[in-house]
Parts: sequence; C-alpha cells; structure tokens
Amino acid sequence: MHVDVHGGHTSENGRAAAGRRSAKTGGAAGAAEAAGVAEVATPDDLVARALGLLHGPGSGSGRVILGLAGPPAAGKSTLARHLVDAVVRQEGPEAAAHLPLDGFHLANVQLDRLGLRARKGAPETFDSAGYLALLRRVTNERFHDIYVPDFDRALDEPVAARHVIRPHTRLVVTEGNYLAAPEAPWTTARALFRELWYIDADDDLRHRRLIDRHTGGGQDHQAAALRIAANDHPNGEYVRAGRDTCSRLVRVPDLPAAADGRSVP
Repeated sequence: MHVDVHGGHTSENGRAAAGRRSAKTGGAAGAAEAAGVAEVATPDDLVARALGLLHGPGSGSGRVILGLAGPPAAGKSTLARHLVDAVVRQEGPEAAAHLPLDGFHLANVQLDRLGLRARKGAPETFDSAGYLALLRRVTNERFHDIYVPDFDRALDEPVAARHVIRPHTRLVVTEGNYLAAPEAPWTTARALFRELWYIDADDDLRHRRLIDRHTGGGQDHQAAALRIAANDHPNGEYVRAGRDTCSRLVRVPDLPAAADGRSVP
C-alpha cells in the first residue's frame, strides 16, 4: 500500500510554511515539499514522520498533537490508528493515543431537539467547544489520565471514555473532518497542533465507502445515496477548501474498512 504525500501550498502563508518545513526536513524531501512536488511514501514513512515529531529537531520533551483533517471516508481514523499502534510498538505502551473528533458528535436526542438529524456529520452537529476544551487539557495537563470519547457506528451515537491519554503519552493523533476549517473554534484548535495533515482519497472510493457505511447502518442503497448527495458531499466540498492550511497532503488508497464498530475511514 502506497501513500502519496504532497507538501505544496497555493497561498502566500502556505508557501512560507512550505519553506520553513524544507529548512527543517532538509534534503530532497524538504525541497520537494517546498516546490509543491508530490512525494511518494509508504505508511512506514508516515510513521517515521510521526516519530520525527517526537525525536527530531525542536521536538523537546512535551506532548505533541498531530492533526489529520479531510473529507468524509478519506481514511483519517484508519491512518490515525495505524500511526498510534506503530508508535506504541516502537516507543512503548501508551506512548501514543487517538483523539477522534467523531466522539464529539451531538447525541441523536440533541440533533432531534435542534432539528439537525438530517445534517448529522455537518460542522454544526459537533460539540466543537467541547473538543477544543479537551485539546487544551491534552496540551496543558500532564499529571492525570484524560479520557476521550469516540463514536460507535453500531449504536449511531457517541460513547464516553473509549480512549485514554496517560500522563506519559507523548503523541496524540487527533482526526476529524473539520480540523482545517477556517472558522473558530477550529482555527483555535489548529494552533495547538504540531502539524496538520490533509488526508485525501478519490471521490469514487469515498462514495463506495460511504455507501457501505450507511447501508451497514441499516439504510437502503437509495437512501444512502441521497444522504451522500445531500449531506456528505457538501460537507466534503467544505472540508476540501481547507487543504492549503495543512502541513502536507496525504493520499492513502485501498485502506481496509474498519469492522470493529469504532470510527471508520
């Protein structure tokens, strides 16, 4: 399985950021990112990048938050779990942890109260302030366990305390659709990340994954397709506009679908 990693930016800020990354990483890879040339890497290369955030120049001894943004069904949670598992294997138990934005979905009872059930997954259907508050705890609190919610697709509801960030956890991988969005509080949250990667995938592949996701949740094929057209697709287009704020663009094809009831790609 290969991963296409693109470091290019189109904005002035993006070009400046790319230049800074080139200075940090050096060599052909850094020059390619600065020039906006696609770099091809394996998942192990991405693990090495994550480990570099812990041990590379300027890493320090504090806790590092790596963000993964991207449209629905791009593969964010699958990549996050891959990175966490690999870092734990190399650095020791609980050295890394997963913090999914999906855990901050509003419960169905709240969506019904707000008239937002049909928009589930849109920015306004998340407790974004709660997500930011937990990120601040992760950044500032090092002496207590921090419990992290997730989303259970079998229940179609968020569940509390599925993950835990221990005092000795060094790397926290957080992922969600809207981490590159231009509005508050996402912009405030983004300031807490060491890096933010944009996870992309072909639209046809994402469509197939979304069909599988929704039909697996009990909808028929037609209802699933309508939900994608009315909700998932507009959300994905909104997310796509934030690519230029990210440190790098990552394409991860052919990821396996999750089958454990947790967040899926």
